[in-house]
Amino acid sequence: MRQIDTDRNLARTILDELRGAIVSGELVPGTLYSVHDLAARLGVSRTPVREALIQLAERGMVRFERNRGIRVLQTSLHDLEEVFAIRLLLEVPATFRATSQAPPGFVTELRAHLDAMRAAAEEGDEFVFTTADRAFHETINMASGNLRLARYVDSLRDMVFLRGTSTVDTSRGLADILAEHEAIAEGVEKGSPAEAAEAMRQHLLTTARLIVAQESAESGEPVPPVSYEWTKLSG
Repeated sequence: MRQIDTDRNLARTILDELRGAIVSGELVPGTLYSVHDLAARLGVSRTPVREALIQLAERGMVRFERNRGIRVLQTSLHDLEEVFAIRLLLEVPATFRATSQAPPGFVTELRAHLDAMRAAAEEGDEFVFTTADRAFHETINMASGNLRLARYVDSLRDMVFLRGTSTVDTSRGLADILAEHEAIAEGVEKGSPAEAAEAMRQHLLTTARLIVAQESAESGEPVPPVSYEWTKLSG
């Protein structure tokens, strides 16, 4: 982790730095860390670090252990299943609503993120692609008008990254993922809420099936008995 420039937005910067360190694996899942040590590594006081860790605990990324410090949590296969079940319940209707409302600049912004994904796919740059992918979904969720939903879905994505899970070059390539997003954008640009929402549902279901199957095979964990599959009945 980098030392924090205290002249910038301190609270947000600390949160982003800690979250990034967890997602990248620099802060190791299952390991205990003290607030004092983390503050020293960042070059800031303990109070804003503790406040950032409280937010990360609310996201399910760390856990406070009394008189011991904080422990970085490992996302389980069941956690992944729950994440996608929730995302299906939230993002599909959010896509329908965003397309229906089409606030000013929405289509243009969405297209810009899609173009960034396409360029990254051509370069084979998974990091840039994933960043644009995240922005694509956030743009739709924000356009739905429900800012709490947008923030919550964004935090759910952290739980997937926390496990280090990706289908890229394992179950599908960047071009395949891009095609799924192009279908969503097409529905949005046509002003068809039902088409855009259905494309989002198919994208999330495909991702969920591939990730859960892939992680189950690699870890030996059984697929959770309560499945996200039922959500396809709500489409």
